[in-house]
Amino acid sequence: SFYEELVTHGILKPLTAPVEGMVVREGSRNYVAPQGISSVVKYYLEQSGAEVSYEQHVTHISLRDGRWEVSRRAGPPELFDVVILTMPVPQILQLQGDIVNIINESQKQQLESVSYSSRYALGLFYEAGTGIAVPWAARYVADNPCVRFISIDNKKRNIESPGMGPSVVVHTTVTFGSEHLDSDPAEVQQIILSHLQRIVPSLPKPSTIKCHRWRYSQVTRAVPNCPGQMILHTQPLLICGGDGFTRSNFDGCIESAMSLAEAVKPHL
Repeated sequence: SFYEELVTHGILKPLTAPVEGMVVREGSRNYVAPQGISSVVKYYLEQSGAEVSYEQHVTHISLRDGRWEVSRRAGPPELFDVVILTMPVPQILQLQGDIVNIINESQKQQLESVSYSSRYALGLFYEAGTGIAVPWAARYVADNPCVRFISIDNKKRNIESPGMGPSVVVHTTVTFGSEHLDSDPAEVQQIILSHLQRIVPSLPKPSTIKCHRWRYSQVTRAVPNCPGQMILHTQPLLICGGDGFTRSNFDGCIESAMSLAEAVKPHL
């Protein structure tokens, strides 16, 4: 039903563009978000009617008179009746305040067992009218120590238009990501570009390049035997969830969201 709703509203479309080297699992269907994956999040936030505050870096969570006091890097602390944490699991364990003592030993061990792969993503942006002469929209690279995936993004999303320049997205291998996790991003960018040049020599020179370090890319080991969420404190409710409690794909995220919603409902 989630897919049907998103397809009906044009947020998702079935993937029709050619993807070289993709492993197709029997019975599975692949979709693409023409306006980017953030459009899925924006759609649900709009539906919820929630007031959203961005760029709020949470640092401490503490109990204050039966409510949660949440402190952030900038601005005064705020009080909440319910707190739901869906950031990567290692970041939950980095939070300070009463939460440190609220997470019991068994939960702490479970949370500490979660692991993520790390990658770099490189975005290459071109002027309108630039041609990229490759027969695929995206390609999985099997034999390169640095590059794992290349996507001609507008082609993959099937939104090519004459007034918009093409963009290329490159994801590195997990091994390369972990080996260069704390390297200088400018150096990493040059290494990725040199490998990319060898894989796709016909690639024109981009007008802009962005390099993004993705420390928590995909969950490689989720919280064991977990129903999609973990209650850290009942009254007031402090609960955590997300793909670290299921798996890193859209189905895993929906599964955790449903589980969180069921657990939070009695507290509303």
